[in-house]
Order: sequence, then C-alpha cells, then structure tokens
Amino acid sequence: MALLERHDTGAVAHLTLNAPEKLNALSDAMLAALQAEFDRLRHDTATRAVIIKGAGKVFCAGHDLKEMTAGRQAEDGGKAYFKDLFDRCARMMTTIRSLPQPVIAQAHGIATAAGCQLVASCDMAVAAEGTKFGVNGVNIGLFCSTPMVPLSRNIPRKHAFEMLSTGQFIPAERAEALGLVNRVVPHEQLDTVTQELAETVAAKLGAAVKIGKEAFYNQIEMPLDAAYDYAGDVMVQNMLYRDTAEGIAAFLEKRPPDWQQ
Repeated sequence: MALLERHDTGAVAHLTLNAPEKLNALSDAMLAALQAEFDRLRHDTATRAVIIKGAGKVFCAGHDLKEMTAGRQAEDGGKAYFKDLFDRCARMMTTIRSLPQPVIAQAHGIATAAGCQLVASCDMAVAAEGTKFGVNGVNIGLFCSTPMVPLSRNIPRKHAFEMLSTGQFIPAERAEALGLVNRVVPHEQLDTVTQELAETVAAKLGAAVKIGKEAFYNQIEMPLDAAYDYAGDVMVQNMLYRDTAEGIAAFLEKRPPDWQQ
C-alpha cells in the first residue's frame, strides 16, 4: 500500500495521503513522496489540475511528532535534523506554488499545524462541514512559525496571529469567512464538489492557466505600479499565443475553441 496514492480522472490528478493510522502525518517519507510527485507533475502536460486529500478520518495532523522526538536524540540535540526537516517541508510547500497546475486541498476532519500549512499552501481549498483548522503547536510549546508563512498570506493578520498564539481550532465556516478555504460543503458532497471545481479549471487553456498562476503569485507581492507593469507584459505574452487567438475567434463565432495546448 503506497504512502501517497495517485489516481487520475481525466486531466485531474488525485493525490491521497495514505497513512490514516498516523492521521496522515507529514513524516519524512510522506514529505519525500509528495515532493517526488510534485516534481513529476511539473513536467506532466496532460494533467491540468491536482487535488490533495487524506485517507481515513482526517486530512492531515501535521508533522510526525514521534519522528521529531527521535531526531532530538542526536548529539547536537536535533539541530541539524530539524533544520533539514523544515527546509524539506518548505521546499515541498513552495513547490505547490511553482506547479503549472492549480492545486486544490480537499479537507475533512482536521487540518492542523503543517496540515493546515498544506491547505494554506494550495491554490484553492474545499472543506467538508465539521472540518477544524488549527496551528496549535503553541499548545505543546512549539510556535507554528513555518505554517505561519502561508497562513498569514491567506487570512487577515490579526486572525492569523490569534490562531497561532492561542492554539485554538476554527471551524470550516470560519475558515471560509476568513479566506482559508473557498467553500464548505456537506461531507457526502465533498468529492463531487472538489472534482467539479478541478474539472472547471482543467477545461481552460492550460498555457493560459500556467502563465496566469505564475503571474498571480508574482504580482501580489509587488507595489501597485510595478504589478500593473508586470501584469501588462504577461497579458501581451498571453495574447500572442496561437490558442488564445483561437479562443477569441471561437467566442466571437459562437463555437467551441480548437485548442492545441
């Protein structure tokens, strides 16, 4: 049984964290499996959208605390291990942003600590009713500093800091109101609604979504004038695509586009 399972539905790749007995913890092996799959997806032109989900009762409960405790037994108290662990985790999370495909988190149960970080690192998220989100490392004396990075880029800072400093969970409806997830649906509709969202994105011109995703993240950290200059250049580049010209012609002629990419 694979630690990370993949199955494809059309142009949508489904990645399932498959360690339910460990609440799908981001163990060393799980981080490596995710990184390897993301590295493959970077060059997978047939896949237009990606869904990440968890097997069993929860989405992901964060890092494997037993592994982290074992890492502390090194002569340096675990300093080298912890630095390597958080570097590997950050690389995996930031790879999501650099993928050409939009990545959707499909959350249920709980998404806590690095599990909440994974949700926040995805481009979109759908949650089942009853899902709880938290960055509650502070409850065991470990401030969730790395989960803080994407979380504070998803939701308003005062709410992010409250979550980080109190260690309290927020319900799915609150996560939606704050912008951590796109929508909340009944659990029995979670697969269907997430798949429909992925298929909607996958049906668009892949080259346009790829250039648009990259531009979205680049411009959002720029000053306004610089963002407009940059985005204008991206629009020019996009307009010169053969398939964009075809898409415009098809719209004007009221017919389906004949896209080649």
